[in-house]
Amino acid sequence: MPSAALDYALLARQLDALLDDDDWLANAAQTCAFIMQQVPELNWAGFYLQRQPERLSLGPFQGKPACNPIPFAKGVCGAAARSRQTQRIDDVHAIADHIACDAASNSELVIPLLREGTLWGVLDLDSPRHARFSAEDQAGIERLVAVFIERTRLPDLLAAPTPLG
Repeated sequence: MPSAALDYALLARQLDALLDDDDWLANAAQTCAFIMQQVPELNWAGFYLQRQPERLSLGPFQGKPACNPIPFAKGVCGAAARSRQTQRIDDVHAIADHIACDAASNSELVIPLLREGTLWGVLDLDSPRHARFSAEDQAGIERLVAVFIERTRLPDLLAAPTPLG
């Protein structure tokens, strides 16, 4: 059973009003929380950040604890990072190298975030419903990602020092 159509234009305006140009971390957290609250039938919404070459590290998210790190060579997030293309997967269990952080997830939408042509990270959405994400959802979520990128000064995470310990 498909979800009711969402007004992504309205959601984009609402997200724009939530974001603060000066704080990428707050913006990422707000974006995850906003999407989780406004988009039905999600069980996870979050960012994976490219803090090291060919590897995604967990960033702000909403949902159960997540897998970390994710190499570019594995999973749906890795495929989005490698290809720099949105991945819309109707049945994650049909993907041979799917990384199953939550067995309840059945479909996934992963959108790469590019900063001046360089991959900054990905936004990952999971749903317990098979084929949850339509082409309209993909375009709408890509629009929300564009608002996040436009309103956020994304730091160069690859140049950031790694934590000790």
